[in-house]
Amino acid sequence: MAFPSLFLLLLSAVSATVSANIEGDALYALRRAVKDPGNVLQSWDPTLVNPCTWFHVTCDKDNRVTRLDLGNARLSGNLVPELGRLERLQYLELYKNNLVGSIPKEFGRLKNLLSLDLYNNNLTGTIPPSLSRLPSLRFLRLNRNRLTGRIPRELTKLGNLKILDVSNNNLCGTIPTSGSFSKFSEKSFENNPGLAGPELMGSVSYDVTCNN
Repeated sequence: MAFPSLFLLLLSAVSATVSANIEGDALYALRRAVKDPGNVLQSWDPTLVNPCTWFHVTCDKDNRVTRLDLGNARLSGNLVPELGRLERLQYLELYKNNLVGSIPKEFGRLKNLLSLDLYNNNLTGTIPPSLSRLPSLRFLRLNRNRLTGRIPRELTKLGNLKILDVSNNNLCGTIPTSGSFSKFSEKSFENNPGLAGPELMGSVSYDVTCNN
């Protein structure tokens, strides 16, 4: 009775191939959206079934992408929402580039993400409240961009968050102090001219001091 086992093996192989194709397409969407003067993405060949052979991409034993290391890679251009399809991604390292535009709200789908490092870019727009749906997130570094708007209160739900840095942006309003935010010092928020300081219990200044 080897047929059931063989069927399950084939089904698993097909599933892995489909996942690899989806993840390869997601990564290739990023390649199309950025300029790459250093050719660090040269190995990202969309004709290959498995993106795990590409440089700067790490996968697990199931050939699912777990890490993307493109820090200080001289990339310019936009982040893409397709990266939200990398269901097992744990590390998204895109710091010290020249990325512009907004942080896609689809990053809130990365349920296994441990580290989101987007610091030292030129990102604009607001911090997506959807990032509060990342239960495993430990490191969130968005400093040295041009982000605007309020710090989403939803982020205080990130119980595993160990390091937060949103300094050197253009954020406004008051700084949440509940939940995981109770352990972060002022250094995490410095050099945001529109931030009015820690919010007080029952204070309405969070809403009246931020107009953008």
